[in-house]
Amino acid sequence: MPAYVISVTSKILDAEAAQRYSELARPAALAHGGTYLARATEFDVEEARGPVPARIVVIEFADRAAAKAWYDSPEYAPAKRIAIEALDRQLLFVDSV
Repeated sequence: MPAYVISVTSKILDAEAAQRYSELARPAALAHGGTYLARATEFDVEEARGPVPARIVVIEFADRAAAKAWYDSPEYAPAKRIAIEALDRQLLFVDSV
């Protein structure tokens, strides 16, 4: 069953580092079978109680195990280290229905 990694970035803390993160994260996700379905910094908000995110990214993987394998992989590790300093975000792993 497909699974999705949904990255909801509340705030970009360091734009230059965030760009470097993207440059490293994308090839790592692709190497693990990920498919980018959405990457947006501009979107329509119909309902919101809190602040609107700065960026939303959705990546599809074959299943949750594949998504976790990407997240824990040596290929993604450098990007993960950068994300801690560059992005205030939530990273969600969600199964398809």
